Amino acid sequence: MKKIIIADDEHKILMSLEYSFKKNGYDVYIARDGTEVLEFLKTMVPDVILLDIMMPNLDGYSTLDLIKQDDRLKNTKVIFLSAKNNPRDIEKGLEMGADAYVTKPYSIKKLMQQIEEMF
Repeated sequence: MKKIIIADDEHKILMSLEYSFKKNGYDVYIARDGTEVLEFLKTMVPDVILLDIMMPNLDGYSTLDLIKQDDRLKNTKVIFLSAKNNPRDIEKGLEMGADAYVTKPYSIKKLMQQIEEMF
């Protein structure tokens, strides 16, 4: 079973994504900010991390930077899922090493398909 961490500070987004990924056979872990993602990463290596950019405490950019410094996570796919849809923001996210950048609003079906195609 593939493991996914979903990091977002919006409760409705977390709940709909959690439901959809569980329904599709994923083992789902929920984080409300980057510090919670890092806590999970101390004890596990997920297949995918869905990462919002604008979160309290530790934002998505800083979280990705720390993920990229951990050799254990080199095969983990990181996808930004963000309302920041400016081309410069998208470019920055991809240059930092994100495997994909999906803007809100998004289609869960397309997001799921995009993730499946990565494996």
